[in-house]
Amino acid sequence: MKKIFFVALFFATCKLSAQDAIEYQTPPKEIYDLVMAKPTPGVNFNSKGQYMLVLDRSSMPSVEDLAQPELRIAGLRINPNNFSPSRTAYFTSITIKEVNSGKEFAVTGLPANLKAGNLQWSPNEDKAAFTNTTNTTVDIYVIDIKTHKATKVNKAAVNLVLGAAFDWIDNNSLLYTAVNKPLSMAPKKPLAPKGPTVQENLGKVAASVTYQDLIKNPFDESQFEFYATTQLIKNNNGTETKIGIPAIYSSVNTSPDKKYLLVERIDKPFSYLVTAGGFNSTMLITDMNGNTLKQLAKLPSSELAPTGNDNVLNAPRGYNWLDNSPATVQWIEPLDSGLIKKKMDFHDAAYILAAPFTGTPKELVKTAQRMYNVTDVTTDLFFVTEGSRAKHRQKMSKLTADGKMEVLIDRSTDDAYNDPGTPLTEKNKYGRNTIKLVNGTQLFMRGIGASSKGDLPFLNSFNINTKETKQLWRCEEPYYETLTDVLDFDKLIIITNKQSQTEPPNYYVRNLSTGTAKAITAFADPQPGLRGITKQKITYKRKDGVDLAADLYLPKGYDKAKDGPLPVMMWAYPREFKSAADAAQLRGSKYTFTRVGYGSIVFWATQGYAIMDNTEFPIVGEGDKQPNDNFVDQLTWSAEAAINKIAEMGVGDSSRVAVGGHSYGAFMTANLLAHTNLFKAGIARSGAYNRTLTPFGFQNEERTYWQAPEVYFNMSPFAFADKIKTPLLMIHGEADNNPGTFPIQSERLYNAIKGHGGTVRFVQLPFEAHGYAAKENILHMLWEQHQWLEKYVKHGGKYVK
Repeated sequence: MKKIFFVALFFATCKLSAQDAIEYQTPPKEIYDLVMAKPTPGVNFNSKGQYMLVLDRSSMPSVEDLAQPELRIAGLRINPNNFSPSRTAYFTSITIKEVNSGKEFAVTGLPANLKAGNLQWSPNEDKAAFTNTTNTTVDIYVIDIKTHKATKVNKAAVNLVLGAAFDWIDNNSLLYTAVNKPLSMAPKKPLAPKGPTVQENLGKVAASVTYQDLIKNPFDESQFEFYATTQLIKNNNGTETKIGIPAIYSSVNTSPDKKYLLVERIDKPFSYLVTAGGFNSTMLITDMNGNTLKQLAKLPSSELAPTGNDNVLNAPRGYNWLDNSPATVQWIEPLDSGLIKKKMDFHDAAYILAAPFTGTPKELVKTAQRMYNVTDVTTDLFFVTEGSRAKHRQKMSKLTADGKMEVLIDRSTDDAYNDPGTPLTEKNKYGRNTIKLVNGTQLFMRGIGASSKGDLPFLNSFNINTKETKQLWRCEEPYYETLTDVLDFDKLIIITNKQSQTEPPNYYVRNLSTGTAKAITAFADPQPGLRGITKQKITYKRKDGVDLAADLYLPKGYDKAKDGPLPVMMWAYPREFKSAADAAQLRGSKYTFTRVGYGSIVFWATQGYAIMDNTEFPIVGEGDKQPNDNFVDQLTWSAEAAINKIAEMGVGDSSRVAVGGHSYGAFMTANLLAHTNLFKAGIARSGAYNRTLTPFGFQNEERTYWQAPEVYFNMSPFAFADKIKTPLLMIHGEADNNPGTFPIQSERLYNAIKGHGGTVRFVQLPFEAHGYAAKENILHMLWEQHQWLEKYVKHGGKYVK
């Protein structure tokens, strides 16, 4: 099969014109073997730690798989043949393992060609349910853990178009959405429309993100309505009962006492500016038969939401059930019409309404900043989280029954060193996961444990009265060990995932009281071809004093004295900070076991390159300054510092350095090539290069193009395409679905560089989204990157085969 790729330059070994048809290629064997290695299985523990499910992961699909019919409407990608998402990874086998004995049991009754997903344990954890996807339908199977048998329980085909799979109501009952009408009734596209497509705005402010795959015409509307309309089903041991009437259910949640449903129903008209998650909708409370008991709100389309990081739609949001009450619904409303810059003492308020839902909603709490959530810890204790995305701040307070608020944690979201972690949960009497509180005072907190030594994950206790922290466990060097779950809070028995530079990740049961640990998995090294490659965390400082770091990988057997400085590949993704001190903190761990996915650049350590991965490119704007006000300068300073460091170490040749990145990293790459002469080549994958095409903000930039046109212009490498003379390889998925990174971004930059005589190659991968999936496309992408690096970096512009 031949595919068309657009090029401006190919290699000296071939004679090509401005565009050429080539067949799929594969990278060198060392890289091929690594990317094709069988993935390590996934695991899923029950909360008691008695059983674990070992789940084999699916391999990469083929291009032919991606080429199957697909509907791209309302921000969704739908397989029209089985009413499910068209691009999903699956588990291909399930094995039950007893944690204590280590015995493994094959599950009988599994369907052939298993494509399992959405695994959920039943409330009492005697069963586990999952969906199985075929070419024509999605079904639900339930595994009996004791008999090791799986049984298909549904008769009506399951509809996963809007994402929700199913929920356990009790140990014998499931709730799910089913296909409403047979595929034969799907709308047929007319040869010609009945009229033009018209959009209109009558004076309302409706600034929106540049979403992809939107509804574009009346036929799209009819398709969305057909595929998204579902029938709610209750399944009790295989007996199906319809609940209510068919509708477009955005979400359905059962109350803790199992007597009511909290329903969000999507309403017409459908928006042409936002995805399905932002359509007009109605919030309802129904009984378990689908009868409406209370209409909570009519929610407008999110296309009316104001721009700005801390602004919100002027409407209620965040509806959910309180976990520790039988049936009390809670939500948040803006008090400032959604505009954070309004001068007010309080910007948000939270409300609750208890069954039978006939009274007046009760105001629970008000916050001075934008409220993120309210979590009920007990029936008379709540945690309230608020903050500012623009200021990079977050605060968590406790709210007691007397209405008093006390701040527990107030921190910069960028300050990794002082991140106290996240409270752990356990099941309450309703079977819902709620925050574990011991003796009314102690929380268990799990965190990444960032420090000047790198990440050393921890388990701490935190006293909500004294605010004192006590360390219960912490990862010890030279390992990287993360907390997976707590099996027994009283005896302090936990499950961890442990690895080192020489030991692949595996799971352990640790008894913190006795100090003992037992391995419960023995997963082998999936990529032995990487062994011998060395890894170290290097640190250095850029010209404005900000400390930086990178993960440095060197080839197996590399000897600096003998081999000298190597060609360098640098990979990065910029990140914004409001504090230079926070930006300077060390992130990540030097003790991880080296593994690579398809997008990694570490592959090239097998090809004689020094690799700088996770190279830090912080963009800092302190006080009233915005990070992007001098974006290009800060990129340049970080690049210069990284190159100087690896040259000073004697392992990298500063005259042979390439830079690359994916998405915002691609945007960074194009900017560095437009404004510096530091690099021999660049690789930019799935980026956006003209910021005027994302005029209502991008990444963490909340100013619009019309508010800061000079920022948008100066940050757009497209505006400086005439300056890009360093060889640039551009790769983009033909079906990119990420907001802002439309394929036209790469097409236009390619044309601009070509039009000014630059050296550029543009590869468009058929059927690929923002992340790539198909085996043929991934192998070809790696081949393209290898050819580019070999010609323009390792051999300085002269390709040596």
